[in-house]
Amino acid sequence: MSPEPRVPPPAPAPPAAESAPQGSAGRQGGDVIHDIGYRNYDGPRLGRGYARRSLYVQSLRGCYGLGRSAKSKVLPMILLAVVCLPAAMMVAITVQGHLRQQPLGYNNYVIQLQPVIGVFVAAAAPQAVSLDLRFRVVPLYFSRPIEHSDYVSAKFAALFTALFVFTSLPLAILYLGALLAKLEFADQTGDFALGLACSALFSLLHAGIALALAALTPRRGFGVAAIIAALTVPYVLISALQGIAASQGVGSAPGWIGLGSAGTLIDGIQAAFLGGHSNFPGGQDPTTGQASVYVLVVAVLVAGAYALLLRRYRKAGL
Repeated sequence: MSPEPRVPPPAPAPPAAESAPQGSAGRQGGDVIHDIGYRNYDGPRLGRGYARRSLYVQSLRGCYGLGRSAKSKVLPMILLAVVCLPAAMMVAITVQGHLRQQPLGYNNYVIQLQPVIGVFVAAAAPQAVSLDLRFRVVPLYFSRPIEHSDYVSAKFAALFTALFVFTSLPLAILYLGALLAKLEFADQTGDFALGLACSALFSLLHAGIALALAALTPRRGFGVAAIIAALTVPYVLISALQGIAASQGVGSAPGWIGLGSAGTLIDGIQAAFLGGHSNFPGGQDPTTGQASVYVLVVAVLVAGAYALLLRRYRKAGL
C-alpha cells in the first residue's frame, strides 16, 4: 500500500502593507504614500531691497554680456574698444606732440561719438527688458516681494549705469593722458568733472528713451531697430535743418530747431551750462533761454519715459 502524498504547509501570509488613502496607488503594486509633511521657512527674509539690488546687478552685467555666453560679450566689448580708441590716440598725440591742449574737449567727445554710443544702447536696452517680456518671466518677478516700481527703477538704473560707464571711460583716459602730458591740473580736473556731468545727463536721457521703446515689444530685433531709428534719424535730420537755417541767416532758429532730437538737446545744454561748445552748424551756441528750455524738455522726457515704463508693467497679462 503506497504512502499518502505529503501536502506542503501553506505559505505564510505576507505582512500587511501600511494603510494608504483610499483611491491611491497603495492598492496597486504595494506602493505607499508617506505623509512627511512640510516645514515652514524660518531663515532670514531679505525683502524688496535685496531683490531690487539683485535685479539691478543682473541687468547691469547683462548689458555687457557678463554671466552669459561668450558670443554675448563680443559686441559690447568691441563697441567699448571702439569708443575708447580715439581717446587713446588723442592721448598719444598730446603727449608725443607736447601739446598744451587736447584735440577734443571732454564734453564734445561724448557728442562726437554718438553713433557708437547709440549702437551700444540699442543693443543693451532690449537685452534688459525685451527678453523678460518674450519669455513671460515678468509675472515671476512680481509674485513677491518685488513691486512694479522696483522692477522699473532697477532696470532704469542698470541701463543708466552701463551707459554712464560706457561714455565716461574714454573721458577718464583723456584725463589721465592730460595728466601725463602735464597739462594744467586744476583746469583739466574741472573740465573732466563737467564732462562727467555731460556724460551722466546724456546717459539718463538716452537710457529712458531706449527702455521706453524696448519695453513696447518682446522682439529684440524690433527694439534694436526702433531705438536706432529714434536716436539717430532725428539727430541727422535736425542737424541738417540747423545747417539750412544757419546758411540762410535765420537768427536764433538753429537753437530752437535743436529741441527736436536727444543728441542736440544734450549738445545745447553742455554748451550753455557745462563749459563746452556746441556742434551746431555755423558754430552758434544756443542762448541761455533756449538752453533752459532744453533742460525742461530733457526733464519731461526722462519723467515721461519712467511713467510710460510704470504704466507698461502695471498691465495685466504680462
